[in-house]
Amino acid sequence: MSETAGPTEWEFAEPVGVGPWEGEWPTDERYDPELLAGGDRRNVVDAYRYWRRSAVVADLDLRRHDFHVAIENLRHDHNIGTVVRTANAFAARAVHIVGRRRWNRRGAMVTDRYQHVEHHADVGSLVAFAAAESLVVVGVDNLPGSLPVEATSLPRRCVLLFGQEGSGLSPEARGAADLVVSIAQFGSTRSINAGVAAGIVMHAWVREHADPASSW
Repeated sequence: MSETAGPTEWEFAEPVGVGPWEGEWPTDERYDPELLAGGDRRNVVDAYRYWRRSAVVADLDLRRHDFHVAIENLRHDHNIGTVVRTANAFAARAVHIVGRRRWNRRGAMVTDRYQHVEHHADVGSLVAFAAAESLVVVGVDNLPGSLPVEATSLPRRCVLLFGQEGSGLSPEARGAADLVVSIAQFGSTRSINAGVAAGIVMHAWVREHADPASSW
């Protein structure tokens, strides 16, 4: 069975991607015959054009970074999809949903098909996972005593833990964090969107630890 995502994977007003393969087909097993025949309109970088989804995931597994991302899902947060999409862009090792199992996938734009997403019933389960993997739990929230992320070195092996939109980190998450960082703000709003905050902190990790030469 082909792993072609189908016409609903990514919708644009104008066609994107590439059409059917021209010339002799490649024999590499990473290529999907249906994509070669019909074209590849998925939202993937050019290096993965015509590849089977499983082949893309396997290759990403060789490139993923040492940070994980976790977000509390207490009230069906609509930002989780954006967090997953951004984590995929920055090649996070995995995304961990803490709390409710169901989450709104619309914002992920099907990147969850290529990004490892795990579920934890509560913060305690996430902390147990982090301890087993020797990961530092880094909470992200504008709390008294938090360290400015702009001036703080993030651990290479860590879980970046974000709270629910609006309320921020739960008391359990605050207590579980090995350190808490904040994002500098200069306007009138009390907080910024959780999806935006996640992107800022992930990029801070990338700037410190990732090799720019390995970027697409």
